[in-house]
Amino acid sequence: MADEILCAIADGIATVTLNRPERRNALNTAMLEELRRRFDELERDARVRVVVIRGAGTAFCSGRDLEEMSRRQRDALEPEADVIGVFQQIEASSLPTIAMVHGAAYAGGCELALHCDFRVAADVARFAMPLARLGLVVPFALGQKLVEIIGPAFTRQILLTGQPVDARRAYEMGMVHTVVPAAELERATYDLARTIAGNAPLSLAGMKATIRRSASLRDRVEHADLDELARRARASADAREGVRAMLDKRKPIFRGE
Repeated sequence: MADEILCAIADGIATVTLNRPERRNALNTAMLEELRRRFDELERDARVRVVVIRGAGTAFCSGRDLEEMSRRQRDALEPEADVIGVFQQIEASSLPTIAMVHGAAYAGGCELALHCDFRVAADVARFAMPLARLGLVVPFALGQKLVEIIGPAFTRQILLTGQPVDARRAYEMGMVHTVVPAAELERATYDLARTIAGNAPLSLAGMKATIRRSASLRDRVEHADLDELARRARASADAREGVRAMLDKRKPIFRGE
């Protein structure tokens, strides 16, 4: 089996590649554990000034692996804690991070991009949070990140419709920083990475910490009741039906139970 997370370092830039192109880079437990390990290593690597996250194949990341999610549903296992932990680790890294989004960034893939410091998108990229189509409720920390970046109005659009938006619309919402033609995406991303890498490392780390501290009140919001709503949704018959229908490529039949 090929490595599902690749990492290369050159000129102060670490490139982390999601490498399950046959599964549209869907995140499984092994990938999440490897992402966590890679970021632990990069945090300690004095050569690295900035990290680019990208996907192999046609998609950036299609979200959580639905086959694995379906198995976890049957086994009554918590499917979200590892995702949230890894994304928060990436956000908290002292290293600036850039998501290079060349294709679909759906569900967890959208959130992975949102937890990076910068998002550079090809004009053909698409972003979506189709959880309502699966009978799921967004985990509080991930919904909070959407509201932080695009505000309540556009968060409603993204979450309640479940419909994708193209890169230009995502730019208008404030979801991405730059949109470029697909042929120019790599150049634009690495030009930005080199610009950041040329700055003083202590300044970069300090300013990232300042930005995070300014948003730290979000960590004090009580959300146990919302976590319970999300847990009930994940354990529902509708959620099992939603995941199964997506795998079967058919319209789900939701019954509100």
